[in-house]
Amino acid sequence: MYLNKILERQLEIVICCGMPSHDIANLDQTDKLSSLRNRFHLPKNLIYLDGNSLGMLPKHVPARLGRAVRLEWGEDLIRSWNKNAWIDLPVRVGAKIAKLIGAHDEEVIAADSTSINLFKVVLAALRLRPERGVIVSDIDNFPTDLYMVQGINDLLENRYELRFVKRDQLEASIDENVAVVMLTQVDYRTGELYDMAKVTQLTHDHGAISLWDLAHSAGAFPVDLEGCNVDFAVGCGYKYLNGGPGAPAFLYVARRHQLEVAPILAGWMGHRAPFDFTPEYTPNTDLRRLTVGTPPVLGMIALEAALEVFEDVSMHDIRAKSIALTDLFIDLMQPLCLEFGFELVSPRDSARRGSQVSYSHKEGYAIMQALIAADVIGDFRAPNIVRFGFTPLYLRFSDIQEAVQRLEVIMRKHRWQEPQFQERSKVT
Repeated sequence: MYLNKILERQLEIVICCGMPSHDIANLDQTDKLSSLRNRFHLPKNLIYLDGNSLGMLPKHVPARLGRAVRLEWGEDLIRSWNKNAWIDLPVRVGAKIAKLIGAHDEEVIAADSTSINLFKVVLAALRLRPERGVIVSDIDNFPTDLYMVQGINDLLENRYELRFVKRDQLEASIDENVAVVMLTQVDYRTGELYDMAKVTQLTHDHGAISLWDLAHSAGAFPVDLEGCNVDFAVGCGYKYLNGGPGAPAFLYVARRHQLEVAPILAGWMGHRAPFDFTPEYTPNTDLRRLTVGTPPVLGMIALEAALEVFEDVSMHDIRAKSIALTDLFIDLMQPLCLEFGFELVSPRDSARRGSQVSYSHKEGYAIMQALIAADVIGDFRAPNIVRFGFTPLYLRFSDIQEAVQRLEVIMRKHRWQEPQFQERSKVT
């Protein structure tokens, strides 16, 4: 794995002696992904450690959106559905995402939000196991996933047992009564990874359907949906895929299931011939059957353009740099943990960790607000988690060192105690 030998040497220096600036500079100089940073709009002096919530703006996206607004919408108008192939955006964008998550082009389509896609694929999966009555999930799953399943169960008159369990109880909770096992690959609070291959195999051993949320996976590290034999997956476009706020989401259905999947939300864009305008619904023969209404064209165009950043980049190189960045951050944070009470809640073993590092601290919210005011942007998750996301496409090793230094100043000078950092905002 690239950078490993250099990183091992540098981390020895960190542990024994602290990290001199020229050693960090050496890591940046030998970083084979360093040129990718130039593809993003980078506000001056800002260190952005929140790509797991909203990715940075790729430089070429505004021009692409400008063309879409001025020419495609402004001049070509309705003709753009054909002339500029707006109608094919969900398929084109889905194919670009498929390459990042170990899927075939025709197995992924961009549409709607993650929550809406989850609604569609949970119901599709349940229909594949009509004789079973249990849905399993991690009780620490991202809340919208749990809320959506609760809403589905209400819709179905509480037919299903919702077996929400802690991570260490998961394997024991999967039995022959289970219809669907719904999990998020990366824990949104701690960054801990599920072993997708192992859990999917266990799910199939018991005859159940696997469903994975890739919100914190897609674009962050290699995902192998085909290799893991996954049945269904969903994910969003605005985190590591850098598609912009509220970017369209995506869904995945393995080829073996596509003709069996009957859409519950039977919208006109999912029809086999939407412009025949027949009153009877006939689903499309491919994954377009799981689209519903008119796609958000400008959002799709922004996401499609943003995905160009990945076209000549190895996901394995991204993963290698992610591990190097997060390991460095954890080591540099160790003195602050000892002195100021931060507690690492992410796995120390990089093989069990996504591209984020999280700490608990009783004053976590105020500390994060003070850090954001110092131009280091992470985020906070209740009840006491400060969370840092690492996007190797635009982060430098020197950014990691500087972020920890700014945090140390905040803690040493008690800046987090200032009144403005105690007031809770609507978005944390």
